[in-house]
Amino acid sequence: MTASHDTPRPFAQKLLWFVALWLLGTGSVAVLAYLLRLWIAPH
Repeated sequence: MTASHDTPRPFAQKLLWFVALWLLGTGSVAVLAYLLRLWIAPH
């Protein structure tokens, strides 16, 4: 049985995951803030 986590991942793949998760987190906070703004102060 071979474990896939025995070999370290390349730096580019780690960086890509970091950027993707950061964008997902930042984007979700931005969407939530926009929805709250629409809810609190509708025009």
